[in-house]
Amino acid sequence: MGEIALRMLLGDRAKYLGLVFGITFATLLMSQQVSIFIGLMARTASQILDVREADIWVMDPRVQYIDEIKALPDKQLARVRGVPGVEWAVPFFKGLGVVRAPGGIMQQVILLGVDDATLTGRPPQMIHGRWEDLKQPDAMIMDRAGWEFTWPGEPFQPGRVIEINDRRVVVVGLAEASPPFVTFPVVFTRYTEALRLAPGERNRMSFVLARAAGGEDPKAVAQRITAQTGLQALTSQEFQWRSINHYLKRTGIPINFGITVVLGFIVGAAVAGQTFYLFVLENLRQFGALKAIGVGNRQILGMVLLQALLVAFVGFSLGIGLSAAFFEATSGVTALRGFILRTEVIAATGGAVALILAIASFASLRKVLVLDPAIVFRG
Repeated sequence: MGEIALRMLLGDRAKYLGLVFGITFATLLMSQQVSIFIGLMARTASQILDVREADIWVMDPRVQYIDEIKALPDKQLARVRGVPGVEWAVPFFKGLGVVRAPGGIMQQVILLGVDDATLTGRPPQMIHGRWEDLKQPDAMIMDRAGWEFTWPGEPFQPGRVIEINDRRVVVVGLAEASPPFVTFPVVFTRYTEALRLAPGERNRMSFVLARAAGGEDPKAVAQRITAQTGLQALTSQEFQWRSINHYLKRTGIPINFGITVVLGFIVGAAVAGQTFYLFVLENLRQFGALKAIGVGNRQILGMVLLQALLVAFVGFSLGIGLSAAFFEATSGVTALRGFILRTEVIAATGGAVALILAIASFASLRKVLVLDPAIVFRG
């Protein structure tokens, strides 16, 4: 029966290719858009993800996400250090600056100031130079994408002198930082150097980075910091989701991507459903003949499901392959780094494709199951 089902399906090439195209298009659109959406949301918490040493972020109670900064007085650092369960705590600066580079272009940058002594707050991967080079006077390390945006096509050259907010700095290294939500270059310097470069305010400390002592639960220590200092203390994971949720609630990004994904699902279901229904209608005589010779509904059901599974497998494989090819082809584009096809997205898309084929075959199955075998004898 399986061989007969496949011959019926493949015998009508036009409808078979139409079914495969509908599933391929739906798979490509859903997997690509969902992957880009996840990558875009991950970018909103990129600076939090890059800080691996600390597991607690302390900030003003009014701060809602990583890019909303209300600076703290310096004395708050000592208060956080004095909370039981805190192994260490260091200051962290985050702000914006304007780079003016001879031979390059002028642009806005994300300025991050890491702890002078321990350099806590730096991303984990260096490409050129050493993090210890930040201890040199006026030293700064730039992320790889920032260098490519500032000096397009030029290889890295340490010792470049540039200006940030009209103050002289020297590029001593190149790091690989997670891509930010906005495509600004990310520059790293010592905390005291960042205060020199940034416009002056009464309070300058953006965040306090802390780590729970061994054996302590970071969430419990964060709650203890909040209770004793009146500041807002969140674990790194909590702060990541706080920042992501801000963009989910305050921007139209989820709605726009959601509409695209839903349209992909609807178009795939409509094309596959209509084509599969027409295919079954045109083969009613063949199904009737099979029933007339004693083939039962269970076997007929198996034949239709086998046809649907073949279409789903071929269309899903082609769609996922095209989606993977897209991300592979764009992996070298600096502005698109971090966008990848995730395993979870592949699994979810597979479930959506299965639902599309279930919808597409439902009406067709009903038509076949109630079919009168006598149709084969009618004119």
